[in-house]
Amino acid sequence: MRSVVTILCLLLAGLFSTASNAEEDPWESFNRSIYSFNNTADAYLVKPVAQGYAYIMPEVGRKGVNNFFNNLLDVNGALNGFLQGRVDQGLENVGRVIINSTIGIFGLFDVATKLGVPQYQTDFGHTLSIWGVPQGPFVMLPFLGPSTMRSGVGTAFDAYASPMGQMGNSDPAWGLRVFNIVDLRAGLLGADELLSGDQYIFLRDAYLQQRRLQISDGKVVDDFSEFDDGWEEDDL
Repeated sequence: MRSVVTILCLLLAGLFSTASNAEEDPWESFNRSIYSFNNTADAYLVKPVAQGYAYIMPEVGRKGVNNFFNNLLDVNGALNGFLQGRVDQGLENVGRVIINSTIGIFGLFDVATKLGVPQYQTDFGHTLSIWGVPQGPFVMLPFLGPSTMRSGVGTAFDAYASPMGQMGNSDPAWGLRVFNIVDLRAGLLGADELLSGDQYIFLRDAYLQQRRLQISDGKVVDDFSEFDDGWEEDDL
């Protein structure tokens, strides 16, 4: 398994070595086309279904559904924690899955958080960054939205490694995937009003900033450090 992962890292590093030195969004024209497609699909399909779901599903039911899918994400979080060498965080997520899958009734109740067990929110894109794989260009994915080349590969790996991914192409698995998308979109219904100006630029920049914060473990990255000319306060 380790040899396969090593080969994957080497291939990705070679693939993105040139792109990482270019501007973050060299494919903007193509990305905007995908963004327009996603908006159309959302307006005529995903959003109306999500609105219907939010209307008929009581708040307590939506919270339970949210907890259920978060519990599945904790499985991926545990796996990625171990792959990152962050054993403590991986074990904490394992503990969360055990607690919430049993006492929390298949994850419908987030008992682990109430017991003070922290959640390590991560993904394979984050893991790749820790392994030194360059970010690559920004890319807008059909249906999935904003991403980067590195995060896109991470999404594919996480989808396969997740409990739903291990269910294969069975009807229950696809039912859960669709339910998850509808639940996520219902949680974003109020966010539409926050978008202003060039919505593509807004989403792109917000996504890239969020990824920077995650990869830096919540630390704000100084984007102007490269312009540091060595001046000190005493020189002023």
